Amino acid sequence: QVQLVESGGGLVQPGGSLRLSCAGSGFTFSSYGMNWYRQAPGKERELVAFISGGTLRYSSVADSMKGRFAISRDNAKNIVYLQMLDLKPEDTAVYYCTFTNDLHEYRGPGTQVTVSS
Repeated sequence: QVQLVESGGGLVQPGGSLRLSCAGSGFTFSSYGMNWYRQAPGKERELVAFISGGTLRYSSVADSMKGRFAISRDNAKNIVYLQMLDLKPEDTAVYYCTFTNDLHEYRGPGTQVTVSS
């Protein structure tokens, strides 16, 4: 069955870095665009970044995170990454990856990122 599993979160000081991973299985990973979202307590989820699938080579990062966050993928390993630099307390959230197939959105359980001194 389809499975997405995120890892790499944790507690980091302001200004620190983390690289999140999302491992996919049970579907043709390379064919699908992948998203990273985040959701902080009491807030709506926020799209962080997107990377295309198939033969396209396109990615985007939310304006508020450009220059600090980057998305990439390794189709040989079925993993999509989110590199996060210069982390700020407002980046604290649960981060999770998603993709959509036949109008159904699949998502992983998420990984907690806490930015605090």
